Amino acid sequence: MPSKIENTPGKNVRRASILAVGGILLWIGGLAFSLLSHPMPGAVLRSIAIVLFAAATLFRSSLMLWTFLAMLAGVEFGLDAPRFAVQTHFLGDLFLRLIRMIVAPLLFASITTGIAAHGELKSIGRVAVKALVYFEVVTTLGLIIGAIAMNISGAGWGIVLPPATGDAAPVVQTLHTWQQTIVNLFPENIAQAVAQNQILQVAIFSVIFGAALAMLSQQKRAPLLSVLQSLADTMFQLTRIIMYLAPLAAGAALAYTVASMGFGALLSLGKLVLTYYAALAVFSLLVLIPILLISRIPIRRFIAAVGEPAAIGFATTTSEAALPLAMERMEEFGVPRWIVSFVIPTGYSFNMDGSSVYLSMAAIFVAQAAGIHMGLGQQIAMLGTLLLASKGMAGVPRATLVVLLATASAIHLPTAPILLILGIDTLMDMGRTMMNVVGNCMASAVVARSEGALPDLWETPLAS
Repeated sequence: MPSKIENTPGKNVRRASILAVGGILLWIGGLAFSLLSHPMPGAVLRSIAIVLFAAATLFRSSLMLWTFLAMLAGVEFGLDAPRFAVQTHFLGDLFLRLIRMIVAPLLFASITTGIAAHGELKSIGRVAVKALVYFEVVTTLGLIIGAIAMNISGAGWGIVLPPATGDAAPVVQTLHTWQQTIVNLFPENIAQAVAQNQILQVAIFSVIFGAALAMLSQQKRAPLLSVLQSLADTMFQLTRIIMYLAPLAAGAALAYTVASMGFGALLSLGKLVLTYYAALAVFSLLVLIPILLISRIPIRRFIAAVGEPAAIGFATTTSEAALPLAMERMEEFGVPRWIVSFVIPTGYSFNMDGSSVYLSMAAIFVAQAAGIHMGLGQQIAMLGTLLLASKGMAGVPRATLVVLLATASAIHLPTAPILLILGIDTLMDMGRTMMNVVGNCMASAVVARSEGALPDLWETPLAS
């Protein structure tokens, strides 16, 4: 009898996995039927798929499963009732507002307590150097893989450009110089940085504040440290409460996207979308997985840890929405709070893995759509420009678009093809955001392993 009880959780997990996989396959089949002009069988298959996915949540109730269920239901809602689906966008906006509400105090409390309470003042500089080197290496590899994928695919050749109009092209924003980039890392007004949601500026202020607090005597810093520790614990608890809304927000976001774009828009430039997701798969296999193996980080446990924040990032197309949960999951994974609190927010500006793959692909797509053959030297120069330009866009909405426009101008590429990419940018932004979240979570684990601060995870069960 005891053995049967012990095996029950494992059986439930297997049943949930079978039902979830079956639901996904049926849903894809239903989508294929709809694309082949058989809407009724397609709708029936997709409905059965949603029921199977709902059954999976009964065997294993988790935020990730509920989020995927809401995503499938949101797509179905957007297809079947687009007029009503477009009105659900406010749910996603509400969720993002709640997330933005907690990000700044969460970062401030967790970073300062991590540095001041654990005496990590001497280690912070070493961790910063390791993190920045890691960021540069991984994003460079992402740019290279994106460029190779687009050269192989050739998705831009033969594209018919839209007619040029006087106000069609987006406004190109000027790239920051490296001196401006460094200056902009530091807030001139912390209240303004919080109000403008400048994550990196808040993080740097918190590091300096934590260092100053650590320099005080134990007697003087103890009262404030106790308050900040309570604040950090409270913000993590508030994160758990807000995350109950994540599935609803994810479903509403996809319902709005499908309802507003429709099937025709979803299929346009499909080769570019497929090329991008294939490049992300190659990037994961050739870059991320080898790094996990070299760092002796168990892959299955890491995937289990990042699954929920990655799903939220995919559905909402906003890395910020996944930030609090990503920090909490990586701390449960075993990464010390002070490393999590420093590496992940810094990575949001310097370690955009999904964005790096996207940028090189999009730039070469622009050249191909314009009928321009770029030689190897030109492409190397373009990658160098993208590598530098992408580091100066912290806090800019749709930063990848700004970098792409500025780079196109710098290397004398037309901006008209970018209008084509904008039509399907949301589809690629899902994968882009998800990879950014996964990459930053992995960076915190790798840096922690290099510091000897990550426990042996091969046998330790993941906190639930």
